[in-house]
Amino acid sequence: MLRILFAVMTLSLFFFAAWPLLRSPREPYAGESLPSDDPPANTLSIVAYDPKNGDLGVAVASKVLGVGCIVPWGKAGVGAIATQSHANTAYGPLGLELLKEKSASEVVELLTTADPGRDFRQLGIVDSQGRVASYTGAGCDAWAGQIVGENFAVQGNLLTGEEVLKAMADSYRAARESGEGELGDWLAAALGAGVAAGGDKRGKQSAALMVYRAGAGYGGNDRYIDLRVDDHQEPEKELARLLEVHKEFFAHAHRRESDEE
Repeated sequence: MLRILFAVMTLSLFFFAAWPLLRSPREPYAGESLPSDDPPANTLSIVAYDPKNGDLGVAVASKVLGVGCIVPWGKAGVGAIATQSHANTAYGPLGLELLKEKSASEVVELLTTADPGRDFRQLGIVDSQGRVASYTGAGCDAWAGQIVGENFAVQGNLLTGEEVLKAMADSYRAARESGEGELGDWLAAALGAGVAAGGDKRGKQSAALMVYRAGAGYGGNDRYIDLRVDDHQEPEKELARLLEVHKEFFAHAHRRESDEE
């Protein structure tokens, strides 16, 4: 009897925890509207896709502690997401679940429509086919906006101006078209250009870079590149340095990429 009761309780807890992801995609769970105690993740970010090998990635910088634990989400073969401003972190896991069947633009529409705090959200998504979509709520701190390009999107809020995103987009295109490096390098270049152009009005503190590739991470996970700088005077430069260290420490993974080319 106790064994049956335990099994029933276990199943009940599972369905309670999984319910937000099991609901119809037409009615996504949007999380709390506006957390009152959490500092906003005002930031600049880029989401991108490399059609050559299917890599998906996110890079982000902000004047907030540990932005890498808030903004970037992704899964190889599914998509990459940046959720920021008064970030709704439910956009991450739920957005990835929806991306298994929906396009980037459809997921942005579903998530923001269901969220009563949508005016204070900013969101960038790229899906596994390289389709991109970006959203900036009317209540995001100025300057706020986005630029959508081929297989990438840059977005930011509380920036010094539109020139930040223009610099990011131009740098990303130039790095990609140079034929040198790979997605992680292009993302790092774009982030550095955005910060150099003014970046976050408040200054600098943290940055993160994620690249998702099936089986390429430690132990065979999909986090091919997973780098975070939580608290640093020059986070974008430290992130670029760590990327070079990553190439040495995980040289076997980078060699596989070169061999495939």
